[in-house]
Amino acid sequence: NQGFAGAAVQQMAGSGGSRDGIVIVDHGSRRAESNSMLEEFVNMYKRKTGHEIVQAAHMELAAPSIEDAFDRCVELGAQRVIVSPYFLFPGRHWNKDIPALAAAASAKHPGIRYLVTAPIGLHELMVDVLEDRMKYCVSRAEGRADECDMCVGTGRCR
Repeated sequence: NQGFAGAAVQQMAGSGGSRDGIVIVDHGSRRAESNSMLEEFVNMYKRKTGHEIVQAAHMELAAPSIEDAFDRCVELGAQRVIVSPYFLFPGRHWNKDIPALAAAASAKHPGIRYLVTAPIGLHELMVDVLEDRMKYCVSRAEGRADECDMCVGTGRCR
């Protein structure tokens, strides 16, 4: 529900005196290029939402970790840390791994509340994102567009 999401963002942005830190966490990869894409997304998120305390984290395989990002949020003044998985659907990582890593990170910061949000899931805007990506890739395959940021140098979208 977009209305709820918009209201939640307004509330997170500072009403009620709470100062939220946000950790956007992906799986993590051995490929530096993949990990840097999360940093790009976090920067887009900051620009679009106006949130000041937003950190990228990788669940495993790369730095920064959830603990590192949580620590940084607290250093920047967060009174609550919202850990948001950049995952499409629930699974073991969302059910067990990320909550355990967030709990371990929070143990170093008594008095700092935290919560782990749901993954992206079946949000209707994902249909628009998928449709946009497919149209672009078809245009590329038909020679009407350059390689997109995801495929540049890979030889895909042909």
